[in-house]
Amino acid sequence: MNLPPRVRIIDVGPRDGLQNEKQPVPTEVKIGLVQRLQAAGLAEIEATSYVSPKWVPQMADNHAVMAGIVRQPGVRLSVLTPNLQGWAAAVHDQPDEIVVFGAASEAFSQKNINCSIAQSIERFAPVVAAARAAGVAVRGAMSCTVGCPYEGDIAPARVAYLAGLMKGIGVERVDVADTIGVGTPLAVQRALEAALTHYGIDQVSGHFHDTYGQALANIAACLEDGVRVVDSAVAGTGGCPYARGASGNVASEDVVYMLHGMGMDTGIDLPALADTGRWLAGVLGRGNGSKAGQAMSPP
Repeated sequence: MNLPPRVRIIDVGPRDGLQNEKQPVPTEVKIGLVQRLQAAGLAEIEATSYVSPKWVPQMADNHAVMAGIVRQPGVRLSVLTPNLQGWAAAVHDQPDEIVVFGAASEAFSQKNINCSIAQSIERFAPVVAAARAAGVAVRGAMSCTVGCPYEGDIAPARVAYLAGLMKGIGVERVDVADTIGVGTPLAVQRALEAALTHYGIDQVSGHFHDTYGQALANIAACLEDGVRVVDSAVAGTGGCPYARGASGNVASEDVVYMLHGMGMDTGIDLPALADTGRWLAGVLGRGNGSKAGQAMSPP
């Protein structure tokens, strides 16, 4: 296996992990989570989103969260910005990167944001242009690259189509996301390779949910293809509200345990990360979604 010596983790827990929690998560918990992740060595953290609080009330405290974070040198904080209004709000909080999103499934795009794939990219074009002009990096989240709750299997050509549209508006790097967690290694590699027709290997990351227990296997398949960036969420938080049965993101602790065991460096203190996951699960009053976190629990 031709594995990269170092892998970078983007912890999406503070945004993607918490946004669907049914009970309000206090602002101080969100800030504390980002602080703990930074202390554990995470160099990229998806901190919050600037979506209308009407649609995502959990993220209504975005300004307070960003203002409360004590940023550590070398840490990139990213935020989700769905439109120009979101960008206008986010820019005051000085994110290092914004995230725009699109689906490789036409049906998912219509159900999720009420427009076609092409129309969604047209909406994001001015957002991307504004961010690039302000010197803020742009990442594109490509959802449903393997399977869709409405269309079923997604052809790699649809992933290539979406990646090409994102490249065309200036998105600098993309996440290849198995949003509903139905992918297996070969299907994931095909989706990844489709994205690589428009982006370099350093500009692509894998984003996997663990609905069928395949996330770590899918990450290993991406590593074989040379991917060096992986999205995950501490304690395995998150899920897709549009996909029945979709479980949370693959747990950061489990990913780091696997990577370290395979001889790859992450720069992350695994015991500190596991402690963060246990703390978060306790605060949320839910089970810890990380197998490694559970195994590393004090007796």
